[in-house]
Amino acid sequence: MKIAGVELRTVRMPLVAPFRTSFGTETVREAVLVRVVTDEAEGWGECGAGPAPLYSSEYTHAAVDVLARYLVPAALEVGGADEVGPALAAFKGHRMAKAALETAVLDAELRGRGEPLSRALGATRTEVPCGVSVGITDTIPQLLDVVAGHLEAGYRRIKLKIEPGWDVEPVRAVRERFGDIPLQVDANAAYVIGQAEHLARLDGFGLTMLEQPLAEDDLLGHAELAKRLRTPICLDESIVDARAAATAITLGACAIVNIKPGRVGGYLEARRIHDACAARDVPVWCGGMLETGVGRAANVALAALPGFRFPGDTSASDRYYTTDITEPFRLEDGHLRVPTGPGLGVAPDRGILDAVTTETAWIRP
Repeated sequence: MKIAGVELRTVRMPLVAPFRTSFGTETVREAVLVRVVTDEAEGWGECGAGPAPLYSSEYTHAAVDVLARYLVPAALEVGGADEVGPALAAFKGHRMAKAALETAVLDAELRGRGEPLSRALGATRTEVPCGVSVGITDTIPQLLDVVAGHLEAGYRRIKLKIEPGWDVEPVRAVRERFGDIPLQVDANAAYVIGQAEHLARLDGFGLTMLEQPLAEDDLLGHAELAKRLRTPICLDESIVDARAAATAITLGACAIVNIKPGRVGGYLEARRIHDACAARDVPVWCGGMLETGVGRAANVALAALPGFRFPGDTSASDRYYTTDITEPFRLEDGHLRVPTGPGLGVAPDRGILDAVTTETAWIRP
């Protein structure tokens, strides 16, 4: 496979409703898309970074810059996706930007040989159960209405975003209103170990997991917290590669791992994390970053691997967008179908894509 050029596109897509976490509120999804054109096919990848460095140090404008200046030029001579990681290894960080580029190369490679991404990764399912992530709302009655709508739509699991001052009472209200539904919470690193006694109040609600309560670099704090809580700890931001996953599990810092392919540098590393966790009998699930249909297609393929034992944040397209840039993913009895076409199995609609594009760049060898 020979790369003829790489296109970088920044898009802005309005969300159907504001999405609030402990980091802030998003009303528009700004994303960087990567299109790799080869002599065999073209492929797409999506960068999970947001418009500001809040979830991580990465953000969209920095992703475009590092891709254009360093990552794409370094990868123009690769012959396949497995060569992208080594070609970019000299550059520190920027995992989401690297993931977008590697995914686009992988998509082009798989399209060229007619193989779906799910098969290449080792998927064993044709559909995946879907959960939904519910942002922080202004009031508890508003939260209950939002949760009711998602359950009526058929979602198999509810995840509530929490932060200090919005945790025990919202969880109590949801549990009392909806009974024994699969329920988990996500703190996005909003707490410190000194709040362990308060977090232990969540133990009474039968939660599936408490996701990333402490800072991403505080594995020892998470290990200590895990000893003091009955609710299983799941790590998200702390897991940046397979080695980090193995370390966290060995320390007792988590019992469950959230795999976000962008956060770990791509789908090949995501599969390595899956395998490392499976070898230790630790379940994983697929997180989300408000992806468009491009990123969603790849996440659904990954979530079909056997170690993904919990519904992921692989919601249907209409959870976030009135109009997606690809053929929309639709919820069917609480599941999304795994794409069966070559590569990602989807591609952007050029008319819709052009309408939401704010800038482009084209890089040739």
